[in-house]
Amino acid sequence: MSKRHLILILCLLTVGISTLLTWSRNTKDEALNANEGKVEYIIGVSQANMREKWRVALVEELEKEIQGYDNIRIITTDATSSVEKQKLDISHLMGFGIDLLIISPCDEKEMTEKIKEVYDSNIPVIVMDRAIEGFDYTLYIGPDNTVIGQQAGNYIAAMFDGKPGKVLELQGNNLPIQSEERSIGFASVMDAHPEIERSVLKLQNESKDSAYDAVLAAGEELKEVDAIFAHSDYIALGAYEALKNRGLENTIAIVGSDGFKEEDEGIDLVQSGRIEATISCPIGAREAIEYAMDILKNETGVPKQVILRSYTITQKNVENYLDKMNATYEDSGRKIVVGYSQVGQESQWRLANTNSIQTAADIFNIRLLLEDANQSQERQIEAIRGFIREGVDVIVVSPVVETGWDEVLREAKAAGIPVVMSDRNVTQEDIEEDLITTYIGADFKEEGRRAMRWIRDNVEPDKKQMKILQLQGNKGASPTEERQEGFEEVLKECPEYKIVYSDHGNFTFEGGQKIVREYLNQYKWDIDIIYAHNDDMALGAIEELKKHGIKPGEDVKIVSVDATKAAFLAMIEGELNCAVECNPVFGNQLMKAVRDLVSGKPMPFKIITEEKIYDESVAEDMIKLREY
Repeated sequence: MSKRHLILILCLLTVGISTLLTWSRNTKDEALNANEGKVEYIIGVSQANMREKWRVALVEELEKEIQGYDNIRIITTDATSSVEKQKLDISHLMGFGIDLLIISPCDEKEMTEKIKEVYDSNIPVIVMDRAIEGFDYTLYIGPDNTVIGQQAGNYIAAMFDGKPGKVLELQGNNLPIQSEERSIGFASVMDAHPEIERSVLKLQNESKDSAYDAVLAAGEELKEVDAIFAHSDYIALGAYEALKNRGLENTIAIVGSDGFKEEDEGIDLVQSGRIEATISCPIGAREAIEYAMDILKNETGVPKQVILRSYTITQKNVENYLDKMNATYEDSGRKIVVGYSQVGQESQWRLANTNSIQTAADIFNIRLLLEDANQSQERQIEAIRGFIREGVDVIVVSPVVETGWDEVLREAKAAGIPVVMSDRNVTQEDIEEDLITTYIGADFKEEGRRAMRWIRDNVEPDKKQMKILQLQGNKGASPTEERQEGFEEVLKECPEYKIVYSDHGNFTFEGGQKIVREYLNQYKWDIDIIYAHNDDMALGAIEELKKHGIKPGEDVKIVSVDATKAAFLAMIEGELNCAVECNPVFGNQLMKAVRDLVSGKPMPFKIITEEKIYDESVAEDMIKLREY
C-alpha cells in the first residue's frame, strides 16, 4: 500500500461528522483492498446537495461511469445546500490529496473564489451544471437552459400550428438561474407567436406536491388552458395528477423538462402518455469521467466548456433516443476525410487558426480538404456541395455570416454527412432539425462582457458620460453580433458609459482606419474609449489616430478582442490598453471532436475553447508565450 493512499485512508477514518463521504463502488474493506497499487487517481466530487433529483442522478451516473475504470476511486461530499459547508468539504478533499475535483456549486458567485483556490493549487477542476464567473477552472460541463426553454416553446408552437390558444408556464423557484433561463428561452419563442397567450405561475418550490396544489387551485381558469410547460418533470407529474383529479388530463397537453429514466420521471411519463413530451436536461456524467481521464493523462484536445445537447423526447422518438444514449462507441483509428470551408485569411488570427487546424489534422490522422472562401458565402456553399459530392466523412465550416445556410445543410444531412461549425456559428430556421452536429470555438458573448467589465473596472469616468466608439466586424457574423450583445449586456449596468458611434470594419486593419477617419471627418474628436471587435481593426484605428496627433492608449483608451502577438506589442508600446483573448489555436480540440463524432460518440451542443484577458501590466511577460 502506498504512503499516499495510507494517508488518505487515515484521513477518511478521522474526518468525523463534519463531512459526509461516500466511497463509490466500495465498502470499507473493498476500499482498503483497492489501494494495493491499482488505484492511480482519486477524484473528489463536491455536490451542492443530495435532495434535488438531478444531483442525485449525477452522483449515481458518475458511480456507474467509473465501473469501466479500475484505477479510479471517487469520494463524494454533500454540502446540503450550504455554501460554507461546501467550502469546508472542498478543503477536506484537498487535504485528502485528490487528483481532480468535480463540483456542482451551491452558488456560482459565492463559490467562485474557492474554486479558483483549488485551480490555483494545480488540482484540475471540472465545474458542472452552474457556470462560475471567469475562467479559473479546468473545464465546465452543463446544459443550455435557454435552449431547453426554446425547444419547449417550439414544440408547443408546433402543436398549436398557427391557431390561437393559451399556455400556462409552471416555474419552480428553488433553482432561480435554471428556471430564469428556461423561462427566457420559452418566452422568446412565445413572443414570436402572438396567437398564443402565455401566463406564468410561480410555485413555492420545485416539487410534485407544490405543482399539484397550484394547478388544482387554478380552478375554472384551467378550462381555458390548452397546454402546460413545466420547468421540471416533477412539476409536470404534479400538474398531470391535478388535471386528472379535475378530469382534464386528456384536454391539456403537458411538456416537461429533464428527461430522466426512472419510474415516474420524464421518459416514463412520456412512454405512459401522461405528458406529451419532455426536453432532456443532460447530466454529463459520462463526459465528466471521460474528460477527467484526458485531463489526468495530459491528453490534447480538452476544451474549456462543453455545453451539452438537449433533445425533445416524444412517444414517437423515445426508443431511438434511449438507443442513442445507451450506444457504445470506439474509434477505429482509420483515416478520416474532412472537408473544411474556411471563411478567408482576413487577419493574423485567421492565419493562426488555419495553421492550427492543418497541423492537428496530421496529428489525428485526418485528411483535410481545405477551401478558402475569401469572405464569400456563395463560395462556401459551393465548397460544401463539393464536399458532399466527394463523400467526405465530416464537413467543417467557419461561416462568413449566420443566416442563409438551411438549404445546403439539409443537403448534407440528406447525404448522411455531419456538419461541424468552427469559430463561428449559424442560425437555423428550425432548431429541431439538428442540421448542425456541434459548434466548437469561442464564447463571443463572454468576450464582449469581459471587454466591458475591464473598461468598468479600469477606466474611471472623469466626466458625466464616457463616450465609446465601437469598431464592429462583418455585418451578420456571429462574432460581431454576440460580441456586441455581451458588451451591451454589461454596459446596461454602467450608465456613465455610452456607445455614441458604431460601424463595421469587417475585421480588417483598413476597416479600423476607415471608421476612425470617417468619424474625424464628421465630428470633432471627443471619444474616450474605443472597443474593437478584433485586434486588426484596433491596430488600424491606432495608426489613424497617430496621423491626427491623438495619442492612442492615453488620449483614448483602447480595448480589443483576439490578443494576437501584434496586440501585445501595441500594449508594450502603451498604445493598446487591453486585449481579450479569442484563442485561434483549437485545432486539436476540433480534430478530437471529429474523431469522437465518427466513432459514434454523442456530440455536445457547443465546445468552447479556453481564453483569458490581458492588459498592459502583463504584456511584456506574456508576449513570449504567444504562438500567433
